[in-house]
Amino acid sequence: MSDPVGKLPSELDQLPDRDTEETAEWAASLDAVAKAAGTRRAEYLLRRTLQHAEAAGLALPKLLETDYVNTIPTSAEPEFPGDMEMEAKITAWNRWNAAAMVTRGSKYGVGGHIATFASAAWLYETGFQHFFRGKEADGSGDQLYIQGHASPGIYARAFLDGRISEQQLDNFRQESGGNGLPSYPHPRRLPWLWEFPTVSMGLGPLSAIYQARFNRYLQNRNIKDTANSHVWAFLGDGEMDEPESTAALALASREQLDNLTFVINCNLQRLDGPVRANFRVVQELEAQFRGAGWNVIKSLWGSAWDELFQLDTTGALVRRLREVPDAQFQTYATRDVAYIRQHFFGANAELVQLAGVLSDAKIAECFHSSRGGHEPRKVYAAYKAALEHKGAPTVILAQTVKGYTLGAGFESKNANHQMKKLTIDEFKDMRDLLGLPIPDSAFADGVVPYGHPGANSPEVQYLNERRAALGGPAPARKVKQVALPAPAERSFAPLIKGSGKQEMATTMAFVRLVKDLMRDKETGKRWVPIVPDEARTFGMESLFPSAGIYSPLGQTYEPVDRDQLMYYKEAKDGQILNEGITEAGAMADFIAACTSYATHGEPMIPFYIFYSMFGWQRTADQMWQLADQLGKGFIVGATAGRTTLTGEGLQHADGHSHLIASTNPASLNYDPAFAYEIAVIVKDGLRRMYGEKPEDVFYYLTVYNEPKVQPAMPEGVEEGILRGLYRFNTAADLAEAAPAADAPKIQLMASGTAIHWALEAQQLLAADWNVAADVWSATSWGELRRDALECDEALLRGEVRTPYVTRALEGVTSPVLAVSDWMRQVPDQISQWVEQDWTSLGTDGFGLSDTREGARRHFGVDAQSIVVAALAQLARRGEVPASAIKEARERYGL
Repeated sequence: MSDPVGKLPSELDQLPDRDTEETAEWAASLDAVAKAAGTRRAEYLLRRTLQHAEAAGLALPKLLETDYVNTIPTSAEPEFPGDMEMEAKITAWNRWNAAAMVTRGSKYGVGGHIATFASAAWLYETGFQHFFRGKEADGSGDQLYIQGHASPGIYARAFLDGRISEQQLDNFRQESGGNGLPSYPHPRRLPWLWEFPTVSMGLGPLSAIYQARFNRYLQNRNIKDTANSHVWAFLGDGEMDEPESTAALALASREQLDNLTFVINCNLQRLDGPVRANFRVVQELEAQFRGAGWNVIKSLWGSAWDELFQLDTTGALVRRLREVPDAQFQTYATRDVAYIRQHFFGANAELVQLAGVLSDAKIAECFHSSRGGHEPRKVYAAYKAALEHKGAPTVILAQTVKGYTLGAGFESKNANHQMKKLTIDEFKDMRDLLGLPIPDSAFADGVVPYGHPGANSPEVQYLNERRAALGGPAPARKVKQVALPAPAERSFAPLIKGSGKQEMATTMAFVRLVKDLMRDKETGKRWVPIVPDEARTFGMESLFPSAGIYSPLGQTYEPVDRDQLMYYKEAKDGQILNEGITEAGAMADFIAACTSYATHGEPMIPFYIFYSMFGWQRTADQMWQLADQLGKGFIVGATAGRTTLTGEGLQHADGHSHLIASTNPASLNYDPAFAYEIAVIVKDGLRRMYGEKPEDVFYYLTVYNEPKVQPAMPEGVEEGILRGLYRFNTAADLAEAAPAADAPKIQLMASGTAIHWALEAQQLLAADWNVAADVWSATSWGELRRDALECDEALLRGEVRTPYVTRALEGVTSPVLAVSDWMRQVPDQISQWVEQDWTSLGTDGFGLSDTREGARRHFGVDAQSIVVAALAQLARRGEVPASAIKEARERYGL
């Protein structure tokens, strides 16, 4: 074959040809086929040759797209093991009750989604009947990530098996009475049923990958045998547009997570219209997943298409299917046969000839309803092949019709995602289509009835027998609380006694504490350090050789720093999860570890440490997912504050994570100033999350990279540390230049690294202005606010309670000045419960690059600025002359 003009060199041009004559013969053969049988035949042979080479394990680039047909031909489908007629009856009841539940709820304006489950009913039912392992089997069972919009169908099935009552169905999306059902999978709202919250689109697939990975982590570390646990993630084709949906595909392939299957419901529609109007989303997804190294199974066409494919001797039908865009195929599902004959088969003479031998009924069946995702035999074949495939995760691309069986008013309509109810006549048509024994008299009051064949019916007996064989009901969440013993006191002692004259940043104090806790004989192995490729930044490299970095392959190379004490050590049983540059991935790992107590009955103690700026700001949605999933663990925002990481400038300067964190009710947020505060908080956190009465909370701690001398813990401050506030010292404690007894007084309240500015300001106020300042450590503005809000709520119930912050300041007559390395809104959270005069200083605005001193002067939070603010507050009260403000500004160069 002659080279085309302007041909770019390929990688083959770089390789020596050992037998040019043989190469020429292959090329000549291809030319001959193209000339004699046409280019389409030549293309077919090449594709088949590449497929054969891939199956044989030859090291060739993967074929990223295959024809727009089922991966498993009909002839290769395994025998269906169940009673298909019985399963069809069960599926019919589920379809009916899901639609009835949403329709009945629409009269209250609560809405719901009907069309998604209608398209995916067989994708779920086949799994429930034959594949999904329950919690009563050996091990942990399977983990099911249910597509959020399909929740009505899952509730309908739970109604059929007796786990949900008719009253609860009628309270769908009406939870406030305490007997309702949450709109989507929400473990916090329905903790006995749902394991994983999935409706924040994109987080489900990301979490499923890291859950499958964490299952292997537990296995490789000999903590739990998860060999029989399989992760199933049910997703929408539109959902795959979310960047998180595909962010970790390469990880799943790289770590050979064949314990993971994605089932993508390709009904070709998203919320407003087609997923890929002018393209083909199935082919796009196939290329994306195959390129990432996944096993791809396409289940596109139902058995009605078998006859068409057998008649397609020239490949014209397959080529036509490959070129028709999704939006057009959606239109075919709603138009009459004449339209399909003209616009689909009329594309060329070969198709016209094929259509000539097809009946109108056959064409209507194929184009209106016959899809691979609607046939249990084809779904079963795909699921079985997915479980049997080893060495890579599997994605099943199942084509369906959105709104299937709901009637012409719903099926494939662009608006069906927003359509919340069917009319009575539409329900009667649906009843007839599904063959359900529901009489017209059941609609007498104008309300669609629920349907149930009876607790002792053959359908329910069959369902229960199948679930018993697979290990009990599903989905289900079962928690067997296992209290962990408290770590030995010696782990906390170094931080409690202080650092002496040595300076130590609170980041290093936290890492030192965890390192000691990881040595604990009882609980040390349960710690899961998680870091997104910044371990050295946070001084965690000392953990590398001792704990090891988890890798399912171990270490297949000699690290470049092997001759160093703290070398980069990977191990199959490694304890550290170093996720690379992905906060979203690290957070997904954290969620899997935080919920291991429920998923696997194995409580783990994860801590996820990161640049504080890139935690709540970047992955706050996953923090909500964590709260919904009732996760427990420690989130650590390191290099915290807006002025401690000065060289990084605007983007890295966090002054607001505590504000965002305060929006999450499950997050207990602390901003400790000293190492001993960290020790007290972590110790109590272990008790609250892993003790005899575990709470469904997690902790957010901010720590700083600024070395400071760490004092020993004063006596009697533990309660204040945990409640959020205690008096660290008073003006009378100053060794030098103590103010006079009748000096004006002020209370300086500070958190985190800001306490050091307050202590310096305390000395300046005494020495330069004869002002007596007491310094308070505000370890948690958020916990102070939480307590105060609870007091306010108690008042509505007739209980009189005083907020802790109010009681802590009781008897104080001087004003309060709060300061932190955060925006003023952070300390201002508690201002309404402080009875004294209140003002605050903070780092509002964008960050900037400068020295710490320069940045703090810029934001007006350094010691000198605190002094001026304190004098201004006292001047307003007439306790110092107003001239003192100007004098102080001039003295300090402000």
